Amino acid sequence: MTNYEKAVDLWQQRGITNDAELAEALNGHSIAFAYHSSKIENEQITYHDTREVFEHDGVTSYTGDLRTLFEIRNAKEANELFLISFGERRIIDESLVKAFQFKLTQNTYDTRRYRLGERPGEYKLHDYVTGKEEIGAAPEDVAEEIAELLDELQDIPNGKALTAAAYFHAKFENIHPFADGNGRAGRLLMNYLLVWHDHPPIVIHEEDRRAYFEALEAWDSTQNLESLILFLKEQTVKTWQKQIARAEKNEQ
Repeated sequence: MTNYEKAVDLWQQRGITNDAELAEALNGHSIAFAYHSSKIENEQITYHDTREVFEHDGVTSYTGDLRTLFEIRNAKEANELFLISFGERRIIDESLVKAFQFKLTQNTYDTRRYRLGERPGEYKLHDYVTGKEEIGAAPEDVAEEIAELLDELQDIPNGKALTAAAYFHAKFENIHPFADGNGRAGRLLMNYLLVWHDHPPIVIHEEDRRAYFEALEAWDSTQNLESLILFLKEQTVKTWQKQIARAEKNEQ
């Protein structure tokens, strides 16, 4: 059994069925996910500040800018929505996609975007591209493309959760449906899809961002999903390595 398979097996042994059990299983990992996912986009994010906001709903001796503080607070609120949605067994539909993005970006849109009519929780009104291939759907096509993507996720075969999550994330980032926050929303939605299908959520570590971006670009340029699947398996092991090591020690 590979370490990736061990991580999946350990998660599935928990038999998680509600938000309280999920919160317990994610003890500590929710902070790590929020920190790394936010850090990929914003170098000013620190683990210390993220932990303080998650654990105490505030920070002490903070000297950064307000937007960064809002982003950390937003990540906490998005995590709460993640747990509540799982407890309510909400499927990923357009309303949930928009709700996650709204939680992650409220009060953080810059003046230029706001003057252009862009709003958190609403699909983009103007062209925004990203990546080496400068990808991104035209604003008028976003709703249809997201609807098609979500429709493709309705029947995921057993054992194919990671492949489906990789496909969703690659396509979501390729569509680039919002004026801001696409990466953070895409990673959170990917993890929601994973836990919905009884697969451990994944922390994409900020120090591995180059390999992460290269895996996404492989999809953008050649529709090669294997690079992203392999990367996500490696990140799964990295995320749950302590639990794997503890289980191996107990077996010995």
